[in-house]
Amino acid sequence: MSIIEVKNLTKDFGHGRGVFDASFTVQKGEVFGFLGPNGAGKTTTIRHLMGFSRPQAGKTSILSKDCWSQHHEIKSYVGYLPGEISMPDHLTGAGFIKQMADFRKIKDLSYAKELTERFALDTSIRLKRMSLGTKRKLAIVTAFLHDPDVLLLDEPTGGLDPLMQDNFIQFIKEEKKRGKTILLSSHIFSEVDATCDRISIIKEGKLVSTFAADELKHNARKEWKIEFASIDELVKFCQKDFKINLVKKEANLVHVVFYDKDVNRFLAELSNYKVNFFSEIKFTLEDYFMKFYRKEGESHVK
Repeated sequence: MSIIEVKNLTKDFGHGRGVFDASFTVQKGEVFGFLGPNGAGKTTTIRHLMGFSRPQAGKTSILSKDCWSQHHEIKSYVGYLPGEISMPDHLTGAGFIKQMADFRKIKDLSYAKELTERFALDTSIRLKRMSLGTKRKLAIVTAFLHDPDVLLLDEPTGGLDPLMQDNFIQFIKEEKKRGKTILLSSHIFSEVDATCDRISIIKEGKLVSTFAADELKHNARKEWKIEFASIDELVKFCQKDFKINLVKKEANLVHVVFYDKDVNRFLAELSNYKVNFFSEIKFTLEDYFMKFYRKEGESHVK
């Protein structure tokens, strides 16, 4: 069942900025990664899902409700964590949580207390004195305050230290097990790789690839690094019909690419040579992402 739907969304701000004919869905209980650098269109898309902006073309919906015309209804069961945090300076963290709880008509603050303890948030500090990391933790607490079924998280770990980033990733995994539907926008590969079931890569406002995370992790394309015992052995191997990605003659080193179906042929051929070592080079989410973001003409060789 599609919980979040973006269909042919277009918002053109001019000069190549905006979102152009973007379409994707997020299924119930799925963590969907929205991956791209700052300025690629991630925040614009999420702001449309929150009903902050009206599409020029296309539509966005959550639980079949139109995000623009029915945004008041949507906000009651959606948790939103903005990429840029703006909070009233005069309040303490506790005061801000109370204000948000009152807005959502939440009287029992026991879950808020649980969240503040989990994220080691000191709620006695006034917001104007809070660091960016502390404000981010406060924003996380208020986004999850009403235990929403749907979450829109825009660069959720920006400003957090590595330990707290890992804490947040574990929290998202737990929320996923509870059946939450989560759209997570990020430019941090490790965060997306650790949490997401499916991923869309966005470039200059256009979706250039949408794929299941497991498909990438179990990619049939393999790349191996081999160090031969001598330059003669290296030269002989390079005369074979394997795809060579990189040769370092001074180190007797080669990177060779093949597919799973060719592994037996590769190993049989390799047994004819004297090698010092060989090992697989793991294909990562960052490798795949950079295929779309390399400048034209830039080498793909590692």
